[in-house]
Amino acid sequence: MNADKKVAFYTLGCKLNFSETSTIARNFVSEGFNRVDFDEKADIYVINTCSVTDNADKRFKTIVKNALKKNEDAFLIAVGCYAQLKPEELAAVDGVDLVLGATEKFNVTSYINDLTKNQHGEVHSCEISEADFYVGSYSIGDRTRAFLKVQDGCDYKCTYCTIPLARGISRSDTVENVLKNASEISKRGIKEIILTGVNIGDYGKGEFGNKKHEHTFLDLVKQLDKVAGIHRLRISSIEPNLLRDETIDFISKSDTFVPHFHIPLQSGSDDLLKKMKRRYLRDTYTNRVQKIKKVLPNACIGVDVIVGFPGETEKHFLDTYHYLNDLDISYLHVFTYSERANTEAVLMDGVVPKKTRAKRSKMLRGLSVKKRRAFYETQLGETLTVLFESENKEGYINGFTENYVKVKTPWNPAFINTLHTITLTSIDEDGLVRFNFIEELKATAIK
Repeated sequence: MNADKKVAFYTLGCKLNFSETSTIARNFVSEGFNRVDFDEKADIYVINTCSVTDNADKRFKTIVKNALKKNEDAFLIAVGCYAQLKPEELAAVDGVDLVLGATEKFNVTSYINDLTKNQHGEVHSCEISEADFYVGSYSIGDRTRAFLKVQDGCDYKCTYCTIPLARGISRSDTVENVLKNASEISKRGIKEIILTGVNIGDYGKGEFGNKKHEHTFLDLVKQLDKVAGIHRLRISSIEPNLLRDETIDFISKSDTFVPHFHIPLQSGSDDLLKKMKRRYLRDTYTNRVQKIKKVLPNACIGVDVIVGFPGETEKHFLDTYHYLNDLDISYLHVFTYSERANTEAVLMDGVVPKKTRAKRSKMLRGLSVKKRRAFYETQLGETLTVLFESENKEGYINGFTENYVKVKTPWNPAFINTLHTITLTSIDEDGLVRFNFIEELKATAIK
């Protein structure tokens, strides 16, 4: 019925969104739609939205305009976090036909009876309390790595965050289903699986408000380590208070889990961590980094940090800056604080001027470049394994080592999605690392 209909997808935001977009796309394909790239003419455009930053909101309108330039009669659908939080706002954007909230996004194909454009976007949303069931998802066929969703929602009450409002309570996939999905991914020739979720360290909480922890995150890690055919498993991001010594110790001995951790900090000031309602103080974070480096000296550690949170003085900021400068971490993801409706932080005193926020962000991004370079320098001379990506970047192919060092070598399509043992030799002007092959090219490319 839909064989001649084309659908395209655009994803804003996090890796979890990417895994969910892939799942939604597979639903369309199973209904007979032909998936095309977003820059092609399509009958339907699906935009998976984000609510974390102000920039993501603004980009939505631009993406809609770009889609309509390709086909002014295209049917436009908005799903995702912003679609849950501000459905009427998205529905009012010129050209948007359908807005689906948290409980409906995986049923998108059932809402497409005809592709007649609407005068005003039709909204199918829900109270977020209704988002208490779990829908598993994973990305495949989009990249050389797959994102496997294991958990959704969050029970934390961080004062800057809209995610609990957009995604509901913390709930998890079953161990059995995660293992089934992981096995399915590995059979497709994907070499690396990245575990993703909103708060994956909270893994184990059930559906429909059942808060019993059937399994812990460590249980899941141990089970996944046994799945045959998986070359690499990577943890996307995990809260410092939920990253246990036992988990770190297990990963240090695993042949599958890679030595790479991404651990949100948000601020190096205990005063601000309390205002943010984070569930740890700075000492806990220091302890996690020290533990990792003790058992995995070559581990890569990424850090999320927010600048310009209400009440952040120059002293608070410099405390954070110097703390991160002295800490044995590898890179930063810097988020400039942006006011989000219906959060506690929006009502707090001590608003930091936007120019100051921008200046502080720039300083931390500069620090990130410095930290990444310093980490890469410690890895020169090391023998590691690289997994090559699929894009031709100005005559070069890039890849990542198990501990997330980004490398480059002259373009060779035979390298795509292959693993090689290499020795890191030098850092190029662009900050990427050169290497020597230790072994001949394996014939492991996906045909």
